Amino acid sequence: MNLEDTIVAISTPSGEGGIGIVRLSGKNAINIASGIFCSPTGKSPAKVRSHSILYGYITNPEKTSHIDEVLLSVMRAPHSYTREDVVEINCHGGMLPLRKVLELTAREGARLAEPGEFTFRAFMNGRIDLSQAEATIDLIRAKTDRSRRLAIEQLSGALSEKITSTKNTIMDICAHIEAYIDFPEEELDLQTRTDLSSKTDEVILQLRKLSSTYDEARFFREGLSVAIIGRPNVGKSSLLNALIEKERAIVTELPGTTRDVIEECLNINGLPLRIMDTAGIRETHNLAESEGVRRSLMAIDGADLVLAMFDINLPLKDEDFSIIEKIRDRKSIIVLNKADLSHSVEEDLIPEDLPIVRISAKTGAGIDSLKKEVEARIFKSGVSSDGVMITNLRHKLALDHAVKSLSRASDAIKNGMPYEITAFELRDTLDRLGEIVGETTTEDILNRIFSQFCIGK
Repeated sequence: MNLEDTIVAISTPSGEGGIGIVRLSGKNAINIASGIFCSPTGKSPAKVRSHSILYGYITNPEKTSHIDEVLLSVMRAPHSYTREDVVEINCHGGMLPLRKVLELTAREGARLAEPGEFTFRAFMNGRIDLSQAEATIDLIRAKTDRSRRLAIEQLSGALSEKITSTKNTIMDICAHIEAYIDFPEEELDLQTRTDLSSKTDEVILQLRKLSSTYDEARFFREGLSVAIIGRPNVGKSSLLNALIEKERAIVTELPGTTRDVIEECLNINGLPLRIMDTAGIRETHNLAESEGVRRSLMAIDGADLVLAMFDINLPLKDEDFSIIEKIRDRKSIIVLNKADLSHSVEEDLIPEDLPIVRISAKTGAGIDSLKKEVEARIFKSGVSSDGVMITNLRHKLALDHAVKSLSRASDAIKNGMPYEITAFELRDTLDRLGEIVGETTTEDILNRIFSQFCIGK
């Protein structure tokens, strides 16, 4: 990406809408806009103050014909999203006027932006750090109000402040150690060594606590994958329909109706779920049904949570015991369906450590209890409501590496090892934490992060 170019992109989704936005950023953004904008009152984007909105027309300079009636926003550097001159042209929301305006700006000297290039420039120009840039895409992709709040907290700099505070503490320790490297005749006395080791261990605990929030926060960011499994005709499709409150899956009395994995989304108290209805697990010689069974078994392996469903009116069969054995070491819930009828299933044969919920997918009885059990099974200690959380695997890996380096530094202090070893480990810890906010990173990592963005953001 050439940061000297002026870039342009359509920043709103494809399709028809009330408004569509063409965004320019760069040193020539205002000049390009001035050359194609015509105001009935004679105002020019080049002459208005920052954060002004002008009414007028985008006009083809060669044909002197109007392309669209627009509102044009001018934001001068450094008070803009990218800290460059930015112009946003609010057009009518059809793709034809947007494309015409885009083509015109490109012809006047703007370059088509690459995915995420506007946010990349905001990062490179110091408006946001790397963790805030990643929070931007999390906010765009948020599926629930809770995932939106997590993204907003990170975008506002909560994680950055936590990392900066931690780095400052480590730098103080490092400065103390490096002072003794500069004056080799000095030795750390026992009390100083104890104090430094205590501070280091306290930071280790803080970093471990922050890293431990990943599993919970990841579910809010990415969603929870839930597979409904069981023998044919136990009510899996009926349960899917009851959970999402609409007739999504076909329900019949014929076994083997579901031949493929059907996926739908659900929101439980801000937790986004991807519910998968799977083919009934049984021995079959039907080629299509066999493929469905194979995919059902694959769904178990890939799910964050398994709902193992059984007909409460029927004794357990070999297929049922096989399912119980397969889910024994996974997060799972036993769902006993048709609880409104007589009971025949041998509940004493179900492992005691597996939670059991009785429902009637047909009447809806027990569905609320099942939703509560899903939440409890994922968050055994309850859902966190405050404090900084990490939602990104890259951040967790960096934290875990930082903890290892800091632990080695702490051991070196306690054991009186050469100061150079301690200083090296402390510097490595700082580098690992710097990776999170983008102070120390590689071009490959930056490309991987910003390539996930849409063009225009």
